[in-house]
Amino acid sequence: MKPEQMLTWMHDGTRRLLGDVAGLSDDAFGEPTALPGWNRRDLLAHIAANADALRNLVHWARTGEERRMYASPEQREADIAAGSKLPADALRAWVSSSAQALAADLDGLGDGPAWEAKVITAQGLTRSASEIPWMRDREVWIHAIDLRAGTTWADLPADFLTALLDDVTSRRSTVGGGPALTVAASDTGHTWEVAGTGAPFPVSAPLADLAGYLTGRDAAVPAGPLLPPWL
Repeated sequence: MKPEQMLTWMHDGTRRLLGDVAGLSDDAFGEPTALPGWNRRDLLAHIAANADALRNLVHWARTGEERRMYASPEQREADIAAGSKLPADALRAWVSSSAQALAADLDGLGDGPAWEAKVITAQGLTRSASEIPWMRDREVWIHAIDLRAGTTWADLPADFLTALLDDVTSRRSTVGGGPALTVAASDTGHTWEVAGTGAPFPVSAPLADLAGYLTGRDAAVPAGPLLPPWL
């Protein structure tokens, strides 16, 4: 089925991100982000290249012609590096135009069976095309925070944050390599279990802070154990 809620989150997150980008001066593009070693130019080029890559998956779902997100990891890195060197206006335009093109491509799938077509993500996972908007949701909302241009975890919709924690805790449990956790959102009552090593460590905090902590970003989570990367 057409993932209406995920598409709504994508559109809202894109508007938030583009609004933050529009408020940056040209000189501010070179300033650091929340991601170690990445400035805003690097991050914005990554976001734009991600939209272009997801368009490949939409094409695959619509036509049946296999088209991977990236030709290779090296090509992915080269595209980001080249994009980061664009003039600020050109980089702004790429972030905007790529997002608009992805939205148009997804709209072109209509309400038909293409949403159930199988595609392969950059991590090599086989997924239904209906998950493509969710992949983009994570990009626009989380990286809007990483950009440090105004958006914080507290600005994100609570229903999106809940879905994000469903995703993150499930993936951490599946991948392993981290501590076992019992997670509780003190403001919503939602709870999650993360499989891992040792006895489950209890972590309780507001939903927005939990999202920051479990995705490996800075967040006010008292005494939470160190976590490995989740994605």
